[in-house]
Amino acid sequence: MNKEMFFKEDALPFIECRHSQNSGRHYKTHMHSTLSIGAIDTGEVLYNVSGKEALLRPDALAIINPETLHHCNPLHKITRSYYMLYLDKSWCLKVQQSLFDIDDFMPSSFILLQDKALYDEYINLMKLYMQDLFLLEKEQMVVSFLYKIFARFDKEKKPVISRITSNVKTLKEVLSSRLNEDITLNSFAQNQSINPYTLLRNFKAELGITPHVYRMNYRIEKAKVLLQQQASIADVVFECGFFDQSHFHRYFKSFTTVTPKEYQLNFIQ
Repeated sequence: MNKEMFFKEDALPFIECRHSQNSGRHYKTHMHSTLSIGAIDTGEVLYNVSGKEALLRPDALAIINPETLHHCNPLHKITRSYYMLYLDKSWCLKVQQSLFDIDDFMPSSFILLQDKALYDEYINLMKLYMQDLFLLEKEQMVVSFLYKIFARFDKEKKPVISRITSNVKTLKEVLSSRLNEDITLNSFAQNQSINPYTLLRNFKAELGITPHVYRMNYRIEKAKVLLQQQASIADVVFECGFFDQSHFHRYFKSFTTVTPKEYQLNFIQ
């Protein structure tokens, strides 16, 4: 049975996901204002972009530039399942400008990217993005993937020289405080007049970890203190910004190798 799912985070409005399962529907030629990246996980389709045709199967990515006429329809009346990632053009330019010295959006010169590793990363990204994860984690996952995609667009572009800035110090202060809030780099950068994804690269260059991992370490450290004080698990979940107890349990154990309850029992007098 055909099943359709669309997903968009209010705090990340420049990223939209779609997952269509067992679809035999045919599209008329159309276009999107977004950069669109797609892949099928079952079936095969004939893929046409501005008159260029390709056969799209699992293990390859479809790349569709903004405002580009295209259609992608199944062959031989066989259903297919596929993911689509729709990315705001102006937001993509921010990501590109953290990599290249450019003024305008850099389009793709190809419509098909045959790369098993990138395909696998894309499928995993799409599955994770539509789950309950921290916004910062989701944002970084998409940007990290796009770094690899945009690097294929034009290898002749002059790269940006990443420089450590005082904004890294300010970001560290924000990341280590107000741990019950779910923040994004994009929202932080709006108040700092800086490209958020240049800041992401600078942060990782200086500390060796991403902002999400840095903030998660502070969340776990605060959780430890609260557990030592015999706070309830429910209160720790709220104070440290986790979605629910299973979400907290998973992260706490991955950082400490023990469950929150196992850790807390060590401090009972």
